[in-house]
Amino acid sequence: MEPTGGDFVAVARRSGTYPGGDGLLRPAAGARSSDTGVGRAVASGVRRALESHLAGPGIDDTSSGTGAVAPPRTLVSPGDLVVLKPNLICESNWNHPGRWEEVVTHPSVIRAVLDEVLAALDGKGRVVICDGPQTDSDFDLLLARTGLGDMIARYRAAGHPVELLDLRRERWLAEGGVTKQKLPLPGDPNGYVRVDLADRSAFATYAGSGRFYGADYDMEETRRFHSGGRHEYVVCATPMMADVFINIPKMKTHKKTGVTLALKNLVGINGYRNCLPHHTIGSPAEGGDEFPDGGIKRSLESRGIQAFKKALTSMGGTGGAWARWVKRAGRTAFGDTSQVIRSGNWYGNDTAWRMVMDLNQILLRYGSDGRRRETPRRYLAVVDGIVGGEGNGPLSPDPVASGVIVAGTNPWAVDWAAALEMGFDPSRIPLLQRPLEDPERFAWLLPGGMPEIVAEGERPAEWRPFRPHFGWAPRLAPEAGPPASGSVG
Repeated sequence: MEPTGGDFVAVARRSGTYPGGDGLLRPAAGARSSDTGVGRAVASGVRRALESHLAGPGIDDTSSGTGAVAPPRTLVSPGDLVVLKPNLICESNWNHPGRWEEVVTHPSVIRAVLDEVLAALDGKGRVVICDGPQTDSDFDLLLARTGLGDMIARYRAAGHPVELLDLRRERWLAEGGVTKQKLPLPGDPNGYVRVDLADRSAFATYAGSGRFYGADYDMEETRRFHSGGRHEYVVCATPMMADVFINIPKMKTHKKTGVTLALKNLVGINGYRNCLPHHTIGSPAEGGDEFPDGGIKRSLESRGIQAFKKALTSMGGTGGAWARWVKRAGRTAFGDTSQVIRSGNWYGNDTAWRMVMDLNQILLRYGSDGRRRETPRRYLAVVDGIVGGEGNGPLSPDPVASGVIVAGTNPWAVDWAAALEMGFDPSRIPLLQRPLEDPERFAWLLPGGMPEIVAEGERPAEWRPFRPHFGWAPRLAPEAGPPASGSVG
C-alpha cells in the first residue's frame, strides 16, 4: 500500500468509554496497553485499524486475545524517526474546567499507537510525541490532568526512546478574552522551516488574499505572509524531519471548518500562528467570510474589531483593563461569540479550509530544508473517536460516546470516513468537498477514487449523530448515519 496515496480506510467500532486508573495511564515498565481491563477494547480497536499499515513481518494480535498474526506492515521500519502528533489543544473544556476527554486525544489511544510503533522499530530509532497547543493553554496542567506526562516518563524509565515536546514559542496569559502577557517558551529544539507555496497554495486563486485575520491582533503581519503571490508558512522542524508522521487527532466539530480531524490537526505543527489565515474580513457580498450577512450593524462591528486589534498591536499585542472593558462592551452591543456568528465561525468560511490544505501539502510533500520532496512523506492518521466532541468545538464541545477509531494513510480519505461516522454528509463540508472540485490543484492529496471504507464491530448503543457547531447547523443537519461498511461514493 502506498503510504500517502491509498484509498483504504479502516473503521474499528468499540465501546464509547476509555480505560482509567494506574493500570493504563501509568503503565509498569514493559506493559502493553492491552494488558488491563477496558484498555483491551481501545488497544484492539487501534490494532484492528492499523492492520496492514505499519511495518515488519507481522505480530501476534495479543490485543484481541486471538493470537492471530497480523498481515505484513508497510509503514514503520527499524531506525526511523517517528513523530506522533496528537491533539493536545488545551487542558480542559473551556465551559467545563473539570472535563477534558472530549477535547484532547486520550492517552490510551496514544499509548496503543505508541506500543505498535515501538514494536515495529524493534529497538532501533526513536519516537517524538509533539504538538503546538492553544497559545493560552497550560501544557504542564494538561500532562498532569490526563496522565500523559506520567505515562511518557514510565516509557523513558524503561529505556524506550520516547520524547515529548511542546512546540510553542510563547504561552499567552489572558484575562477577560484579552491577552495580557506573553511568556517565551523553548519551542521546537530543531528550529523552524519556512515554505512559500506560491502558486501551489490553495489561496493562489482566492480573491480575498490580503484581507486575512490570523491568530494574533496584527493583521498587517498576516498580510505580509499572504500577498503578491506569496503564501508562506513557518512550520516546526521536528515534524518535517520525520521519516514517518502519525497523526492522532480527536474527533470533534469545529466552528471554522465544520469538523476537526486529521487534516485540521496539522495546525499544531505550525511554528508561527499569525501566518495562518483564519477568516477574510467582510461579508460574502464584500468578498469576505467574517459574517454570513452585511448591513450597517455588521459593518460597524467589523470596523470596531479592526480598530481594537490595531490598538492592541500598537501596544505589543497585549492589553489591560481598558481592553477588557471594550470586549465587554462589544459583547453587550453585538452578542457573545458562543451564541452569535462572527470571525468566520460558520459554514461559509472560505479561508480556513485553504490554510489547512496548505499545511497538509507542506507536511506531506516538503522536506525539512523547505524544498519539495520527490516522494511523499510516510504518513498514517488514527482518529480518536472513542469519545468525540460536538457543538461548540474545538474548545467547548459536549461529549459524544461515539466509540470509534478511524485509520488510514490518506488524511482526506480518513476525514471523509470519520465525517460519515459523525453522521455528517462529507460533501457538505468545504474542507472535504472543495478539493474534489479542483482535482488538478489537489492531486497531491486526493486518492485515486472515493475511499473504500471497511468497518468492523458495532457502534455503542448510545451512539447518535453529532450536533454541529451552531454556525454550521444549516449545512450539517444530522444525517441518519453512515453505512455499515464498504465503498462510499
